[in-house]
Amino acid sequence: MKRLLSILVAAVLLTAGSAKADETVNIGKQSVKVADGRMTPEALWAMGRISGYSASPDGQKIVYQVGYYSVKHNKSHQVLYVMNADGTGRQLLTKSAKNETDAAWLGGDIAFLTGGEIWAMAPDGSNRRQLTKTGGEVEGFKFSPDGTKVIVLKSIPFHEVIKKNPDDLPKATGRLVTDLMYRHWDHYVETIQHPFVCSVSGDAIAINMTDILEGEPYECPMEPFGGIEQIAWSPDSKAVAYTCRKKTGLEYSISTDSDIYLYDVENKTTRNLCKPEGYVEPKLDPTTTLRVQAVNAEENLKNLPGYDQNPQFSPDGRYIAWLSMARNGYEADRQRLCCMDLQTGEKTFLTESFDSNVDEFVWSDNTKDALIYFIGVWHATENLYAVVSGKGGKGGKGGKGGKGGDLASRLSPQVVQLTDSWHDFGSLQLMNNGRQLLMERHCFTAPADLYVVTPQKTKKAQQPQAPQITQLTHENDHILSQLSKPTVQQRWVKTSDGKDMLTWIILPPNFDETKKYPTLLFCEGGPQSPVSQFWSYRWNFMIMASQGYVIVAPNRRGLPGFGQEWLEEISGDWTGQCMKDYLAAIDDAAANLSYVDKDRLGCVGASFGGFSVYYLAGTHEKRFKCFIAHDGAFNLAAMYTETEENWFSNWEYDEAYWHRPQMPNAKRTYHDSPHKMVEKWDTPILCIHGEKDYRINYTQGMSAFNAARMKGIPAEFLVFPDENHWVLKPQNGILWQRTYFDWLDRWLKK
Repeated sequence: MKRLLSILVAAVLLTAGSAKADETVNIGKQSVKVADGRMTPEALWAMGRISGYSASPDGQKIVYQVGYYSVKHNKSHQVLYVMNADGTGRQLLTKSAKNETDAAWLGGDIAFLTGGEIWAMAPDGSNRRQLTKTGGEVEGFKFSPDGTKVIVLKSIPFHEVIKKNPDDLPKATGRLVTDLMYRHWDHYVETIQHPFVCSVSGDAIAINMTDILEGEPYECPMEPFGGIEQIAWSPDSKAVAYTCRKKTGLEYSISTDSDIYLYDVENKTTRNLCKPEGYVEPKLDPTTTLRVQAVNAEENLKNLPGYDQNPQFSPDGRYIAWLSMARNGYEADRQRLCCMDLQTGEKTFLTESFDSNVDEFVWSDNTKDALIYFIGVWHATENLYAVVSGKGGKGGKGGKGGKGGDLASRLSPQVVQLTDSWHDFGSLQLMNNGRQLLMERHCFTAPADLYVVTPQKTKKAQQPQAPQITQLTHENDHILSQLSKPTVQQRWVKTSDGKDMLTWIILPPNFDETKKYPTLLFCEGGPQSPVSQFWSYRWNFMIMASQGYVIVAPNRRGLPGFGQEWLEEISGDWTGQCMKDYLAAIDDAAANLSYVDKDRLGCVGASFGGFSVYYLAGTHEKRFKCFIAHDGAFNLAAMYTETEENWFSNWEYDEAYWHRPQMPNAKRTYHDSPHKMVEKWDTPILCIHGEKDYRINYTQGMSAFNAARMKGIPAEFLVFPDENHWVLKPQNGILWQRTYFDWLDRWLKK
């Protein structure tokens, strides 16, 4: 139920991991013929998926990763390409059936991961050599700036919450669980990752690794989606900053308090950058929302009790910045950019004027008047912003690493928007000696490609000029050129309480405004994920529109990009204003858009969107002709003790269902649970769930389907024994799409 749309890379790697069992099939770039310009599930899965990328130190080359998927073989293949910095001279480096991933520049060579080992090669793919010999244990890596050391990620045994089975019972499959957090996302927690520092000598990486968390039963990076971005080298290669939530079991399951730690490589000492020395966390009640507990009292917020992650050092090494949420237990709190002066220990927040999330960032070299570049969501798009240092930086009062005044005064941060388009930027990094940004961008009608963004130097007292944006890759043009694109519109809708809500309207290709179209209300997950210009391989608006549907996708209450007040209105009120917002959006469309057929309306969604579907099924008053719910919560009382991340339910529900008396929000939440409204269900419903979904257990979908059939309502249950909260395997993905549209067509195209 976390905001999951930004985790495409994790999904790619999870899928890639399944390919280890069979590396005999070399899957390359896929082609597909589209007969009538209409996107199909097969066309969607034939598209290559760009993920990790890196520009060479001299700015001349770019290496990047693409995932190709074979429906026939039901697997993926991760390959590496290299190209010139202007997008020319593209060359496939991966020639075997083995996956090659995680490419990074090592001097003038390319380091990469294959078969659980670090390898290196020349930029043309020649001179391949293996740098580690661990027996296939390497899961990630990051070289130090001076190239003499490397951090290696490895999994180690973990038996804090699941006991190790007796040695004389090697075939026993039982697990003796002793504490919470024994399952996470889609797996039992019997190993955890640790970062190890290794020395580099020529083409060899020493096997005598130093565990940064030696003897500590904590994971780094953090499950389930953390990667090497949670670890950073200092510019002088003498220290490592890393992200860690130093808790296990029950304490882990109820807290989002992760911190940034600084590890001295030579002395092997560690200090917490978020907490003062000797900090003692206030006692936590595991059955009540942390919003009303001492850990989130005003006097404790200075100790950064929330979610802190992804540290990055400034180019001169004086400062370190990271993403920081204020409050413990609230995983959807506003994600701010925290900056610390490592000389003085002072901290300040650089993006307080930006009333939304900072999703990714990178330090500038300050040649374009920017201190930091970042990606953030506002009004349903993820655009590029800059933190401008008014007094710090080159030529400024205080200067780079200047003296005098507190940190905020020296930096004098201001946030300026650099791009403004109906696209989502997904990630960014510096290239060409900091003069440019290498970025990934996508939208409703185009999957990710790589772009070079060139910021323009801004004169004082002037608005920043729009940067130059140049597309480098055209990974799927051979498929996209065959497809007719839908039309995307924005519409501001009045909500029931008189506020304005941005709603996306997606119209079918070759749209005819004189016709009536079946229309889908899209319910977003999260519950606090933006309905921005995302590209999905399931909830794909382009394929929905191509099948002849109009899509109404509102940015209802609880979504980021419209200010913190709008975001927070959903917590503790899942069935209140946000549901009224959904109905306001579809009612507006039915009443005011002549092409919307009000007699052929459907309602679809996943995760919190699936919960929304289950709730609306009992309250829609015959607006909809059919429903589809994927991985949604049906029985909130059951989910309270079923989900692995208990902090989520605590914050959103306020407290455990057995408390008496109950707080008003908790009382309303449990009273309005969809399973208590089944007596009002009267509409066909398709339920979809993965059995390895430990965030929202598959029993939720099974219970909803069983209830519908016992009431005699037309219903189907698509269950995936081997999928988690997502659907990652190609043939399962095709089955998902076919089942989805078969169901919609049955009830909405009569």
